[in-house]
Formats: sequence, C-alpha cells, structure tokens
Amino acid sequence: MRHLTYCLLALLINSLPVASSLAQSDAIPADAQRVTRTVRPEAIRNHMRILANDSLRGRKPGTPGFDMAADYVTKQLKALGLKPAGENGTYRQDVPLRRWQVNEATSSLALVVNGREQPLVYGKQFIFSPSPDHATSNVTAPVVFVGYGVSAPELDYDDYTGIDVKGKIVAFVNGAPATFPSNQRAYYSSSKAENAAAHGAVGTLAFSLPSDLRNRIETAAPRARQGTYRWVDKMGKPQRTYPAIQGAASLSDSAARLLFANAGTSFKDVITNAQKNRPQAFPLNVSVRMQTQTNVVENVPGYNVVAMLPGSDPALKDEYIVYVAHMDHLGVGRPVKGDSIYNGAHDNASGVAIILETARLFTSLEKAPRRSILFVGVTGEEMGLLGSDYFASNPTVPKDKIVANLTLDMPFFFHALLDIVPYGAQHSSLDREVRQAAGFVGVQISPDPIPEQTVFMRSDHFSFVRQGIPALFIKSGSQTGNPNLDGTKLNLEWRATIYHSPQDDMNQPFDFKSAAKHVQLQFLTGYLTAQTDQRPVWNKGDFFGTKFGKTSE
Repeated sequence: MRHLTYCLLALLINSLPVASSLAQSDAIPADAQRVTRTVRPEAIRNHMRILANDSLRGRKPGTPGFDMAADYVTKQLKALGLKPAGENGTYRQDVPLRRWQVNEATSSLALVVNGREQPLVYGKQFIFSPSPDHATSNVTAPVVFVGYGVSAPELDYDDYTGIDVKGKIVAFVNGAPATFPSNQRAYYSSSKAENAAAHGAVGTLAFSLPSDLRNRIETAAPRARQGTYRWVDKMGKPQRTYPAIQGAASLSDSAARLLFANAGTSFKDVITNAQKNRPQAFPLNVSVRMQTQTNVVENVPGYNVVAMLPGSDPALKDEYIVYVAHMDHLGVGRPVKGDSIYNGAHDNASGVAIILETARLFTSLEKAPRRSILFVGVTGEEMGLLGSDYFASNPTVPKDKIVANLTLDMPFFFHALLDIVPYGAQHSSLDREVRQAAGFVGVQISPDPIPEQTVFMRSDHFSFVRQGIPALFIKSGSQTGNPNLDGTKLNLEWRATIYHSPQDDMNQPFDFKSAAKHVQLQFLTGYLTAQTDQRPVWNKGDFFGTKFGKTSE
C-alpha cells in the first residue's frame, strides 16, 4: 500500500501544471507571481534542441559551432529588448584565450636516489601539466610529502606544519580531508599549487588514493594531452598561474609507491593516515628531476555575450544581479558508440536555455526590478571557468556594483524536482531569497548529496566568489517521489556514463516540467535580490567572505 501511495503521489506531481504547484507568498509581489506562472517548458526544450544540434559540432570555442551558439543567444536576448552590455556598445566581450601543451619528446621525469636516476614513463607512470610561465624548465630538488597539501587554519588543519619546503618539490594526495565542510573541501582540493607556491615549493607531484578511480593516469592522460588554456591580459601574460612552480606532475599509483621506497613511513601508513584525515609531512629521502618543455599551441578568439535589463530604481539601477551560463562544450572528439560530436545537451545547453527563459520572464514584468539584471553567456567554462573568470575580473560594468551572481550549469532535471541544493547559499544573505523562492515553487532545500564531487569549485559561480561577490549555484537534489528511484545514484551514474561524452545529447529522458521549475527558482531568487533595499552580504565570519570579500558586521 505504501508503494502504491508513493507511485500515485509521483504521478500526481508530474501530471500537474507547473503553476499549480506554487504556494502563495506575501513576500512576492503579484506581478512577479503572475510572470512566474507563465514559464514555458516547451521553450526550454526548443532552445536546447537548437544549441545541442549536431550542426553546432559541440560548441567548442574558436569554432563555427560556438559562433552559431553565441549568435543564437545574442539574437534571443536582443529580441527580448535587452540592451547590449558588452564592449563598444555591442553584446560581445572579447576573451583572449591561449593554449599550451607539453612537448612529451623533450620532457622527462626521473627519481634520483644516491645519484642514480630511475626514469619514469610518460603517460603510464606520470603526466605533466603545461607550464604557461616557463617555455622550458629543468628542476632537480628533494621531495617532501605534505599529506593533502592543505593549509586550513580555520579548520585547525595544516599539512605544512613543522616542515620546510622552500626550494623543494612537494608530493601530495589529491582531494582534501573528508571531514571538511563540502564547499571548503572543494576549495582546498583545487588550490594546492597556490598553497605550495606560498610555502616556497618549486614543483608539485600529485597522486590519488588507491580507492579514488576518478583521477587515474589512464583516464587523465588523454585530456591532459589536449593542453591547458588560460586567458591572457593585454600584455599577453597568462592568468591564474603560479610562476614559482617550475614543474607539476601527476603520478600513477605505481609511481607514487616508488616515491616512498626510502621514506621512514610506508606508503600503506600514508594512505591510512590520509583516510583518517590526519595532517602529515616528512621528507621522502628521494629527489626528482623534472624537465618540461611547454609550447604555445594556439590563440583562441573567445568571447562572452552580455545583455542588460536596466533597473527601475533611480538609486539602485546602477547595481547589478548577474546571471551566467556557459555556452561552450567540448566540440568533436574521440568516438564513443559511433558518435564523435560532444553535443553538451545537459552540459550546458540546458543552463543556457533556462537562463534565456528566465530573461523572458524578467522582460514580461510590468515594471523592471529595482536593480539592473545582466545576462551573460560565457565561453571557456570547460577550459577552466575562463570566460566567467575574465568577466568577473574585467566586468563591463563597475565591479563594485555587481551585488550577486546566479550561475546555472547542468541543473539535473531527469526526475521530478522536489528538492534543490543551492551551493553557496549558506555563505551569504542570499540564503533568504533562495528560501523564499523555493517555498513559493514548492521545493525543499537539501544538503550536498555528493560532497566528494567538489561541485562548488566546478562552475562559473566560483569566478564571482573569487572577486568577493556572493554567488549561488542551484542544482537538483536527490528526492524523486519514487521509492524505487534513487536520485543520488541516478546522478552519479549519469556522471560516470554520460557526462562529457557524445551521449549527452537530446536523446535523454529530460523532465522539462522540472526544468521549468528551475526557471522559476532562478527568476524569483534574482528578482527578490534585485528588490531588496540592502545588497547581499557575506555571513559574519564566513570562510569565503573572509578570504575573498567583506563579511557582514
């Protein structure tokens, strides 16, 4: 009987019109409520069909397919009456991108013990990351193991305590302690080169726990060989690099074990300590010679699309809420199941489509919100959040007037939308607006169900967090309304089998009613934020607010 009840409930939820699930809320003006109910699931589907069509060839920056996508987005925003907010009175902001690649034939890595070298095999035992700051680098130095390579004083954790790594190469385990809060775990997993450079290291060696199958050399090598992209400034200097690090390599499990052959602590004990989240640091009694040649492979003429709905309040119209979705994907690549076009339907034609429909809702209001709204389609997300980082670093409006960012990327609408995970909400006053929007739409708010995926660092909202701007990244939760359908399992299976493959196309079981709810959430959260007297603030003592922005008093 319980199973029958669940099934009937799920059927009822999915059969109701989108608007009928909305609860009334005194906090939301009648006009905004009216507009919210006009959302069109079929419009989201149509946008996605166009953006994920084979003719766009995977929308890789620098290709005609990306230009087609950007042109479509521009025309849609222009047709809504939104004003150009790019450079020189256009809808476009140029983003100069450059790609570097390691020359494997002239690059090598060897362990040095008692003057004897043991060369490792490129692509099997190690891979190098390109070094945009060093066309050629040759460094030989002792190796020091530094656990996870993390310094987190606010969490009473520091792998560098009591160890001097100046002029040395540091080896560390990928990831961060599982005891860290989800978003800080994501941050510290991704900031190790910066931390190593701050401690005076000249090189890094990264390896994974034996149980971590996501970062194996076998799977990482093909993508690493495609090179590294960065945006460059007007002087041609690459950004988000650490020149002090002269060589950076990832090691296979077997190569990592070789590092510990002469250490005072066994590899087995190292792994046990890491799994128990214990800081650890000690010399490995081995040196490493790293010789790397990095070549500039290409310059890519990247660009963002930027449009604006001017605000209606004389005092607040010069402040901005920024909506972002990345237009790019991976282009054409290795065939999988007979298909070589990486369409990126979910990643991220879905986010762009939802933002376009969100923009339509804003333009349907009888009166524009008090603050201005920017809609930005960015390039180079798949290359490392490059378009959003460029915009957040070089915005086409005054940076100090950007009060909040809402990013949408792979929101995951493969089942009924009953709960959401609003990444970033717990860090700022935006939590209030997202909760009001969620209550109106009728969805619950849940914690991160997959903290090991370090989602918080993996999309464009983080480019704004780095600039001290409160940001939100809303994704579907794991509730499905069906006791036989585990939402978290479905999410992980999709990531393991479809993510970044040619099978991410329109032949997937998308639930466009759920996609429509994402539009409503995006619209209402941004609208309510645009209407408040006070701009959003970081929570007092918040980690990200303290590190990058200003916390509330």
